[in-house]
Amino acid sequence: MTARTGGDGSAARTSRGSGAGGAAAPSRLVVVGDVTTDVVAVLAAPLAFGSDTPGTIRTLPGGQGANTAAWLAWLGRRVTLVGAVGDDDAGRDRLRELTAAGVDCAVRRCPGVPTGVVLVLSQARDRTMVSQRGANLCLDGDDVVDVLTTTTDAGHLHLSGYPLLDAPSRA
Repeated sequence: MTARTGGDGSAARTSRGSGAGGAAAPSRLVVVGDVTTDVVAVLAAPLAFGSDTPGTIRTLPGGQGANTAAWLAWLGRRVTLVGAVGDDDAGRDRLRELTAAGVDCAVRRCPGVPTGVVLVLSQARDRTMVSQRGANLCLDGDDVVDVLTTTTDAGHLHLSGYPLLDAPSRA
């Protein structure tokens, strides 16, 4: 979800704005989807149920919608993310990272509900994900309608798949 960095740690962005001759900048993209914290465990050996398995563990910003929006911003596109996070430290961290990456966040904060978390177990060419959708289930069709009716420069709507999988966010 964060933009790539250069070798010195500085943000490495490209601009894909207006072309030669003063052509208008491409229209805004509206992305609808999940915002999560990803806990990624790269296993050094097969998972040993009932015992310890060595590996490397990292916590990263994630979520299909958030990742798509961050990469579009990194490419220099104007992008608005519609989603939901908990009113917790994880939600505040994800929104801060997205904003720093250049994403306009139209993200609902849901009190009393945790920000989504995905535990990713990865080994060789396989991965398994354990998901807690959390506040992502609070996403509502009205959230999307509100953004589309107030964002006059929107030219494309990207709907990630996860909001369609669960009845609470399907609308």
